[in-house]
Amino acid sequence: MRALGLMSGTSMDGISVALVDTDGETVSARGPAMTFAYNSHERAAIARAMGEARAMTTRGERPGSLAETEAMLTERHAAAIADFLAAQGVARADIDVVGFHGQTVLHRPDEGLTVQLGDGAKLAELCGLTVVHDLRARDVAAGGQGAPLVPVYHRALVAGMAQRPVAIVNIGGVANVTYIGRDGALTAFDTGPGNALLDDWMMKRAGVAYDRDGVTSGDGTADEAVLRFCLSHSFFAEPPPKSLDRNAFIWDVVEWMTLEDGAATLAAFTVAGIAKAREHFPEEPALWIVAGGGRKNRTIMSGLAGLVQNAVVPAEAVGLDGDALEAEAWAYLAVRALKGLAITFPGTTGVPEPLTGGVISRPVRALG
Repeated sequence: MRALGLMSGTSMDGISVALVDTDGETVSARGPAMTFAYNSHERAAIARAMGEARAMTTRGERPGSLAETEAMLTERHAAAIADFLAAQGVARADIDVVGFHGQTVLHRPDEGLTVQLGDGAKLAELCGLTVVHDLRARDVAAGGQGAPLVPVYHRALVAGMAQRPVAIVNIGGVANVTYIGRDGALTAFDTGPGNALLDDWMMKRAGVAYDRDGVTSGDGTADEAVLRFCLSHSFFAEPPPKSLDRNAFIWDVVEWMTLEDGAATLAAFTVAGIAKAREHFPEEPALWIVAGGGRKNRTIMSGLAGLVQNAVVPAEAVGLDGDALEAEAWAYLAVRALKGLAITFPGTTGVPEPLTGGVISRPVRALG
């Protein structure tokens, strides 16, 4: 099947779109991918929605500006699909299914809540394609963490690699890791903050969306006392599976620092959280593969390489696309959901048994 994956996730960067040919088990082809950046108005609306979402007690609520933001995001994703197909010369009729993540504004699995803004049924009508959405909800309802969902795709991607065990780290708004054992067994969990704290700090103090190439964090010095305080958070002592809301940590612990030192400390916090994940692995990974925006931050990459035993490489070094990996995964998961195959597992989300998931929305009429 030919599937499109749409990922915006916890970050406020934009929408990643990727094309994958898969039967839900193996990946026969990884097609083109594109990212459509949010503009400043859209990022501000999402940030406002995240703040207002903290008051939510049920998944269906849309207090404050959330309903308006959801409508905007749904239309924005429909436009991303149309623009992607036009740019890549792909016919709409050749797409079998769309995997739609939506924009995460709240993730509190301990309260049975995970909320992604985006109307899957409306998107199906707008794009004239079958859409699989709400892929996290069934897992959370069954007592799972609802994250991460990408590990089963990671395992499919590295099936032919010689290195074992291997760790695949995604550094988005939140950082998460998939550990693939010698026998293919999966362990996966969120490791701590990803880019969110550093991005928010850079916007607050420098008026820019992120620390490009890790230059600012590289020019600073991490405060070891603050770092020890951050790592004393109870999250790091919890056994996996475990997951985080984007706003579980806040950057105010570095508020008194210079721009550079604050950035260096927050980058070091991200790195230390990832490195501590090894405490939950049966053995050291033979290879660390890093995807997501964080792989472009030289300070984060060099910091991680300095804390773990074996090679740390960006996804591209092993033939993968670090910007598209999660969007590709959502395409893959959509096909698995259509076929009733499991997308979450006891070792990845803590759900009692392997579960499929997702809501399938089909358009009343297909578009030409």
